[in-house]
Amino acid sequence: MELQDKRLQCVDCGTEFIFTVGEQLFFRDKRLVNEPKRCRECKAKQVSLLPPASVPASKRIDTPVVCSRCGRETTVPFIPKQGRPVLCRECFQSKRSTARFGVKRDAGLGAH
Repeated sequence: MELQDKRLQCVDCGTEFIFTVGEQLFFRDKRLVNEPKRCRECKAKQVSLLPPASVPASKRIDTPVVCSRCGRETTVPFIPKQGRPVLCRECFQSKRSTARFGVKRDAGLGAH
């Protein structure tokens, strides 16, 4: 079966756009099963609303928090979800090593 350009309608703006043979081949090579839903302009708008894949350390957001385990004030590089405990680096590493090895680290390594 020979592929042909397809006319599709954008779900956002309703304009008709062409899904070219080249794009269809790309989709097939990448094993993408769904046809595009948005025209290029609306796709670009949608992508611009997404946060960047990686944020440089200089622009990283540090959120001030209080450690749920030891009560120490610290910062974390994310916005905590409500109702979930947040740990300082030392308590997090201690919990992580306990979970991995079943034993706590030497008290001198993670002293506050």
